[in-house]
Amino acid sequence: MRKARAKKRPLLPDPRFKDELVTRFVNMMMLDGKKSTSYRIFYDAVDMVSEKTGEANGLELWKEALNNVMPHVEVRSKRVGGATFQIPIQIRPDRKVSVAMKWLITYSRKRNEKTMAQRLAAEILAASKEEGAAVKKRMDTHKMADANKAFAHFGRF
Repeated sequence: MRKARAKKRPLLPDPRFKDELVTRFVNMMMLDGKKSTSYRIFYDAVDMVSEKTGEANGLELWKEALNNVMPHVEVRSKRVGGATFQIPIQIRPDRKVSVAMKWLITYSRKRNEKTMAQRLAAEILAASKEEGAAVKKRMDTHKMADANKAFAHFGRF
């Protein structure tokens, strides 16, 4: 955009947990504008997580899983001279959350369980134990940034 940054639109908290983070996650998971279906999938997954662990609150485990998936640095491409360098950059806090949600949803969809709720529940459980494909993606991203830290002086975007 040429002018000022776009304003952040306020999100309404979700009906069950009264949490805006849940609404954000559900909005990212939603396909074809089917928000109620997306809510049902999320709530079923949280219930399955509670059931499998024996804990009362599956939402806390989901938040822990999200924290375990969040990357702290990422690499961005920048052309200097004729060469393209991968430059490690700190991630803004709101982008950390967005990337973590995106990875959690993407790798849930790629799992082999029967329903999306089961896939999401399995990925949440794996991520909360520091396992699973989404956590592996974060580790790979951190390794990539670490390998390219020699180019960090090429700077800010």
